[in-house]
Formats: sequence, structure tokens, C-alpha cells
Amino acid sequence: MNSVTTINRPQTTVVLAMTADGKISDFKRSRLHFGSSSDLAHLQRQVAQADGVMLGAGTLRIDGIAIRVTKPELLEQRKQQGKLQQPIQIICSRSGLIDDKLDFFRQPVSRWLITTKVGAQHWQGRSEFEQVLVVETPTGEIDWINAFQQLTALGMNHISVLGGGELVSSLLLFDLIDEIWLTVCPLILGGFTAPTPVTGKGFLLSEAPRLELLNVHRIDQEVFLHYRRQR
Repeated sequence: MNSVTTINRPQTTVVLAMTADGKISDFKRSRLHFGSSSDLAHLQRQVAQADGVMLGAGTLRIDGIAIRVTKPELLEQRKQQGKLQQPIQIICSRSGLIDDKLDFFRQPVSRWLITTKVGAQHWQGRSEFEQVLVVETPTGEIDWINAFQQLTALGMNHISVLGGGELVSSLLLFDLIDEIWLTVCPLILGGFTAPTPVTGKGFLLSEAPRLELLNVHRIDQEVFLHYRRQR
């Protein structure tokens, strides 16, 4: 695992809800919102604090929409802080293959894309994304360190990562995550193909990212866990 704690990059917080057995969707990868109104309020607060909201293309394909701030008091809070009304929606896709008919592209938000040279070709001369960051390793993968340095140069100080598991795995691999909020919801979905908060290739125990538990908070039947990345 690579440590890049010395680079100039945004503060990065993962915010996810999962079942009691650690699933973020069912085995069909359906669009599910199993969190309670308390969890949705928590998500709103976390999104409201961010300059940008980051999603993997797979999560966007399932949900089809941007995660926006809707509560008036949180919109006013962003205004008082000098932030844009809505955080910028940052989509990460190596291939760049995203359906432009998704509702996401008709919502009143700013959209950025992190992709490779091949992925960028799909969006040349188009207006759906205000920024297309082409950041590629010699092997054709997304260069995450370069991407995060560019995000800082573009004014991103705080990013909320809302999934999915492959994106979270990639960011953990390069030590680009600082905090994790997990809401544990009282249901079980099971299924060996059902996605979890972190997928990818996984980590050996000796290389596993370590976390420090900062806070545990219970509301009704849900438990909110707040972790900080130990370094």
C-alpha cells in the first residue's frame, strides 16, 4: 500500500450506509435506499460540508442522480461559508462510458469527470461535464494521486466519497481517505455477489488500512460509526 500523506490534496471522507452484514446493495445491485430518515439527514449534513461529491461510474449508473443538498438551513450554511449552492459532482470512470440520458445530466449541478485518455474521447466537444480531468498511469488506469493534486489546484478542499466499493478500494490503496462514516442499518441482504463498502482486489492483513474509532452514535435501530484513518 502506498502512503501519500505528504501530497497537497483535499480532505476526503467516505459516507456510506450498509446492512448489518456489510452490504451496500443486493445481489442484483439494485437501486436501494434502506437507510432511515435519520440516515438521510446525516448524509445531507455530510454532503453540505463538501466542496465536491465523488462517485464511481457504477454507482451513478445505478442511482442515476446527483446527491444534492435540499434542506434550506444547509443551503444557507453553504452560502454563509462562501461555497457554491451545490457541491460539484465528481464522477470517476476509466472508460468514460456513461449514459447521457441519466437524470443526473439534467439536474442543476456542476459536473466534473475524472477519466483516462480513452474515456475523455467520449466527451470531447460536449458540455455535460464542465471539467474533464485526464489523469492516466502508463498502464491506462486512473492516476489517483495526480487526480487529487489537480482537484486541490481547482479549489477542492473537502470531498465526500459516496461509493461505490471499487472507488473506495482504489482510494484506500493510495492512502487518499481520511475519515469514514458508516451507518449500520438493521437488515440483512446476503449474497456473495452483493457489493460491500470496499471491493477491488482487497488487502492482506499485513497491509490492511487501520482505522481509529472516533464516535459511535445510535438513533433508533441504526448505528452511526465515525472512523479516522490511522497513519
